[in-house]
Amino acid sequence: MTVWLDDLRTIRYEVLEPGEHGIAVVTLDRPDTRNAQNIRMTYELNAAFDDAARRTDVKVIVLRADGPHFSSGHDLRDRDDLADYDLVSTHGGSHLEGQQGHMAWEEEEVYFQMCWRWRNIPKPLLAAAQGKTIAGGLMLLWVADVIVAADDALFSDPVVGMGVNGVEYFAHPWEWGARKAKELLFTGDWLTAADAHRLGMVNHVVPADELRSFTMSMAARIATRPSFALQLAKESVNQTLDAQGQWNALRAAFSMQHLAHAHNRLRFGMPIDPGYAGKPGA
Repeated sequence: MTVWLDDLRTIRYEVLEPGEHGIAVVTLDRPDTRNAQNIRMTYELNAAFDDAARRTDVKVIVLRADGPHFSSGHDLRDRDDLADYDLVSTHGGSHLEGQQGHMAWEEEEVYFQMCWRWRNIPKPLLAAAQGKTIAGGLMLLWVADVIVAADDALFSDPVVGMGVNGVEYFAHPWEWGARKAKELLFTGDWLTAADAHRLGMVNHVVPADELRSFTMSMAARIATRPSFALQLAKESVNQTLDAQGQWNALRAAFSMQHLAHAHNRLRFGMPIDPGYAGKPGA
C-alpha cells in the first residue's frame, strides 16, 4: 500500500508560504493515544518528509505534535500488517519465522531504517516537544537537527524494564552523555526539560504556550539562509558524528536489542517482558 498525502489519518501536513522561505509543518495527530507511533504513522511521516525534502519551495521542516504530549512511543496495540505497505528499505521478510522475521519487521524497516533516513534529510528539521516523550517517541525527536522543548516536557526510555537495552535507534549516549544515559536507562527515570537542555539534548526550553511560536520563529529565521549552504552545514555536522562512529555504535546496539528480544522469546514466549505487554505506548 502506498501512503498518499491526500489520505493522511495519523498526521497533518502543510506547507506555509511555499516559495523562497517555505516551511513544511508535520504534526503528529493521534492525541487520543498520546501520539503513539503505529505503522501507518511511520509511513505517513515518511511520505510527508519525502515530499518536503523534494520540494524546491520548502527550505525548513518542523515536526510537532497535537495534544498534551509529544509521543508515548511505539503503539504496541497496532495490528496493521507491514506486508500491506510499500517498503522503503530493502529489509523484507517480515513473515519469516524466528528472530529473522521480527528483525525484518518493524524493528529494521519501520523503526531503525526510517530514523536513519530522516536523520539525513538534506534540509534542516526542527522538532517541538511538550508533555511526555517516552521511548520510541525519543527516536522521533532525535532525528531532528534542532529540538525546542516546552518547560513542562519530560523524557524517558523505560524499556530496560521490558527486558531490552533501549529503543531501536540507540542514540542515548550521543544525546545524554555516557553516564547519564546509563543512569536513565537503568532507572527509567524522567529527564526534565531543564536537564535535557543542560545535557545538550534540546536547544531551547520555552514556556509551553510559546512553544509553537518560538519554534516557527526559529524556522523562519533559518529559512532565510541559502538552501545549499544549509544542506552542506547539516551534512558536515552529521559527517562528524559518522567519523566519531555513531553509525557503527547504533548498529551494534540494534544487534544487542535483538539478542534481548530472542532471549525474551525463549524465556517468556514474547519479545518483551510480559509485565509490559499490551500497553499502548512503549
